Amino acid sequence: MELIFELSKPGRSTADVSASDVPVVNIEDVIGRQYLRDDLDLPEVAEIDLVRHYTNLSRRNFGVDLGFYPLGSCTMKYNPKINENVAALPGFTGLHPNASDEFAQGNLQLMYDMQKLLSSIFGMAEFTLQPAAGAHGELTGVMMIKKYFESKGQKRPIILIPDTAHGTNPASGALCGFDTITLRSNAEGGVDIEHLNSLMTEDVAGLMLTNPNTLGLFERNIEQVAQIVHSKGGLLYGDGANANAFLGKTRPGDLGFDVIQLNLHKTFATPHGGGGPGSGPVGVSEALVNYLPVPRIVKNDPTYSWSASFPDTIGRVRAFYGNFNVIVKAYTYIRSLGTEGLTRATEMAVLNANYIKEKLKPYYDLPYDRVCMHECVFSGNRQVAQSGVHTSDIAKRLIDFGYHPPTIYFPLIVPEAIMIEPTETESKETLDAFCDAMIAIAQEAKENPQRVKDAPLSTPVSRLDEVLAARKPDVCWKKP
Repeated sequence: MELIFELSKPGRSTADVSASDVPVVNIEDVIGRQYLRDDLDLPEVAEIDLVRHYTNLSRRNFGVDLGFYPLGSCTMKYNPKINENVAALPGFTGLHPNASDEFAQGNLQLMYDMQKLLSSIFGMAEFTLQPAAGAHGELTGVMMIKKYFESKGQKRPIILIPDTAHGTNPASGALCGFDTITLRSNAEGGVDIEHLNSLMTEDVAGLMLTNPNTLGLFERNIEQVAQIVHSKGGLLYGDGANANAFLGKTRPGDLGFDVIQLNLHKTFATPHGGGGPGSGPVGVSEALVNYLPVPRIVKNDPTYSWSASFPDTIGRVRAFYGNFNVIVKAYTYIRSLGTEGLTRATEMAVLNANYIKEKLKPYYDLPYDRVCMHECVFSGNRQVAQSGVHTSDIAKRLIDFGYHPPTIYFPLIVPEAIMIEPTETESKETLDAFCDAMIAIAQEAKENPQRVKDAPLSTPVSRLDEVLAARKPDVCWKKP
């Protein structure tokens, strides 16, 4: 397939713009140099060439609308299109973000109600919808923890983070000036209670606990963990990115969590990653309500308004009030499913993950063989020992079977990790076909390992130099 620059011919254009009645201005007089187009050397192509070029590119892409996307710890599930339709309603898309409160009553009510729904679902006193993504929510939560101790005149320099936490947790703590100390896991994949007891002092501000963790396992000793943290005056932070594993089954607030961040683009079926943007609401217990970001929505029955009259707030963390249209999609999802539907989604997510775990464990090592939650984590150690086939080879071979590879080499405590999250939206037939592919690759790794090592075999390009691409990216077009 040719590059679009190779299709370029001087003078070709995708549009014929009529003459403008706006006075001509010499752009060089305004910005002091040549117009940007000349600087960029943009391609010149006809409309049909442009359409065909990008259509062909799109057919080489992979997305959840095309096939199974078992990316662990990311919940790449199918998103009902009704959410998109509701978010596209003119009353949502046409409102200017600087419109006065009186012209935004419906939108303000939706956000206010959304905060109440999340507070009820997760057992927290209040929520903010302002953070733009999960890691941004983490940062917001840790900022409130820091402010809480500052208001009490306490200097607590340490945050504890388990070795099964999401990778952004240490960065969130460090950005707020905390020293992060790793908390070990026990043989079952949960918190090592003895190690927690030894680390939990009055210098510790809190524990950032991903629950279920990145092994896909629920913390069996969660109430004891909360008691240990609280006994030293610390706070328990919950990374709720994996919340689709417990909706309707338990509430973090009831388990002793003081803060929790969510990922609406994971749990509540809004686009993820490149299909975003995201949203990372943060819920807090009563002790932290005063520190929530401003402005906050205040209900003055029957109207709603913005208020910044909260003197202990950490301030604003996002322009305007977060990614509003993502919130609309999540609100639609929650209202569409209701309590029973959300609970059913969790049940199916857990069932699907355990189904894959049981089907594949005769063929791949399973370091933590216990009932999992929304995802299961295998190891490719067996394949490495048998024939030198690594997890990365298995992942690339899956592409030839028509599947997006799962997360690999994470969590770090599992060597040659293969993290699979089927989500609640996939059928048994899809899971069976995926498992058949994984079983076929395990068999191929024994009988014809070189074929697996050479994969993918069906793509326009096969093995790229990933290290070179990461360290010396070169995406610039150079004329031959």
